[in-house]
Amino acid sequence: MWRTEGLLPRYRSYLCTMHAVIRASVPLMELARDRVRQQAFSGDPLAAPLAAYLEEHIQEEEGHDDWLLEDLRAAGGAAGDALGPQPSPLVASLVGAQHYWIEHHHPVALLGYIAVLEGYAPSPGLTGHIARRTGLPAAALRTVQEHSVLDTDHLDELYALLDRLPLTRELEAAVAVSALHSLDALTRLFVRLGRSAATPSPRGAGPVSPMGVTP
Repeated sequence: MWRTEGLLPRYRSYLCTMHAVIRASVPLMELARDRVRQQAFSGDPLAAPLAAYLEEHIQEEEGHDDWLLEDLRAAGGAAGDALGPQPSPLVASLVGAQHYWIEHHHPVALLGYIAVLEGYAPSPGLTGHIARRTGLPAAALRTVQEHSVLDTDHLDELYALLDRLPLTRELEAAVAVSALHSLDALTRLFVRLGRSAATPSPRGAGPVSPMGVTP
């Protein structure tokens, strides 16, 4: 993924792909918060602490999709590169599964998704590696740099919440299945990006098939 050959266009593709994922984060949390506040969860001991956590985390995550667009522009791309193309089926699978579980099972499943997205934060040295090999300015690397710090604190907050929630065995399984699905989908997304041709199209995520095989 971060090899030197073709890194600049691949990094732009990474920004477009992560924007497709991250722009869904706040709407997913809002959906889960609103769902858990509904009458269907009246008397559920998870409802109040889960809604409070999501309300706070929504505020923490607002605007991060805009960071990615700013990074993309600073890296020589355009907002349309991320906003124009249809997102990959892998992104739809990653995010769409959470919609289903929130609406048709229990909103607590979303915590597995959040744990994966924030449990694999960029390493502190990644921004330096990208900058040295692409010549990009710091303005193009803000999201990677910020999340190498922010996600560690956010993960600690999530683990503390999971420790105090009175989860049944069934709901523990819901969180675990959500996390495993999210990890699988993200792995396939990164494999797809890593297999991108050295000189992909400047638009969107480059000439890569939806299943991640370079044509």
